Amino acid sequence: MMKHAVHRLLACCAAGLLAASAASASTGVIPAPVAHALATGRLAPTSASFAVLDMDSGRMVASLNAETLRSPASTMKLVTTFAGLDLLGPAYTWHTDALVRGTLEEGVLRGDLILKGGGDPYMTLERWWSFVHALRAKGIRTIGGDIVVDDTAFALPPEDPGAFDGRPNRSYNVEPDALMVNFQSVEFRMAPNAATRSVDIVATPAPVNLAIDNRIAFVAGRCSGAAARVDFEVSSAESDRAVFSGDLSGECLDRAITRVMLKAPSYAFGTFVELWRESGGEFSGAMRIAAAPPDAQSLLSFESLTLGEVIRLTNKYSNNLMARHVFLTIGADRYGAPATLDKGARAIADWSHDRGLPLADVVVDNGSGLSRNARISALEMATLLRFAYRSRWAPEFLASLPLAGVDGTLRNRMQKTAPGSVRLKTGHLDGVTAVAGYVTAASGKTYVLVSFINDARSDLGVGEPVHAALVDWIQAAL
Repeated sequence: MMKHAVHRLLACCAAGLLAASAASASTGVIPAPVAHALATGRLAPTSASFAVLDMDSGRMVASLNAETLRSPASTMKLVTTFAGLDLLGPAYTWHTDALVRGTLEEGVLRGDLILKGGGDPYMTLERWWSFVHALRAKGIRTIGGDIVVDDTAFALPPEDPGAFDGRPNRSYNVEPDALMVNFQSVEFRMAPNAATRSVDIVATPAPVNLAIDNRIAFVAGRCSGAAARVDFEVSSAESDRAVFSGDLSGECLDRAITRVMLKAPSYAFGTFVELWRESGGEFSGAMRIAAAPPDAQSLLSFESLTLGEVIRLTNKYSNNLMARHVFLTIGADRYGAPATLDKGARAIADWSHDRGLPLADVVVDNGSGLSRNARISALEMATLLRFAYRSRWAPEFLASLPLAGVDGTLRNRMQKTAPGSVRLKTGHLDGVTAVAGYVTAASGKTYVLVSFINDARSDLGVGEPVHAALVDWIQAAL
């Protein structure tokens, strides 16, 4: 009975697929394995879109609802990163500047130190440490005035970082800032200490303006149930106080969580002072947030990774913040500072028009795909990807895509495919799963593949077999 029911479901789904495809102007072939995957997952044909393009001719080899606008989730990063490559070039860099207002005598700055952000998307803790030590090498030992944070390179409206999914302290929700350091993240490591019968909490980094309220009780017995539960709470509007509570058995192993803390300027200030003092520097002033005054003198300009390196990290690991910084930079480069969301969207729209790309209906929003408003069709994305593959920046762009079974977000997926034959950006949101990129068939020919599923059932993982079926079909049948 179950076998017959599955066959009936498959037949109904296949009929629906054919009907939906017939209504599309970009109809191609709907492979039987793909129809089977949709039917098995009980996904309505109207919830799915895919497009497979012949790289040489641009011919649509297979499609379903290819012209329907859908949420692409993080595959939208492909639009942002390729536009960035094409407009800025892979050698483009950002600069974080240190300026002084005052006099520097015998290692003492009698005045303010100004930290001016330029939008660097990848100022990690290690690079921030290098920035601090490069500044110390300029001969400053003591900062006699205040530290002024200048983040005016970006002009963004206020955002609620918890608006997307109610998790404001998760790293994927961190908001852009011109002086963004270490993705504004802190790792808290909790370790039961049998000698003191307490639970130690170590923060890395440990910004000087971050308070940790440790209420975790050390308990005896096995590490299970109530004796293994730790709760985390941010108890201040400025996110500068972390409260830990619960019970932890002495038999529990160390555990760690990473959360976004403070506000971006406060995080930059707090970590800078921490590293400054660790390096032997002295500072006893306060933080101010303001634009650098006209009479401030430049002391250090610290260069970022290149855009080519940045987009590789962005796409391989689907980093929302880095994509948003690239998006904002595109706008500022074309229309002038400060960077805004509107300038970013206009720059990509104008660029696509100049390149003859059919992206008029695309809603890029913030450039990362972490949005309920972003929209693009499978055909539009596929056309962009074909253009990118044939562009002068193809090597840099292709190198940024995750390799199935090898690295990035595809490291543990499609592991049976030939190494290097599948390069796909992945995307996931509640109710959305997507892949977009390139698949090389057994014949040696490469095809563009874009597959979007917008359906609540995709949260159960039923969309992944559809993407995999498309990859398998391309590699086996084309």
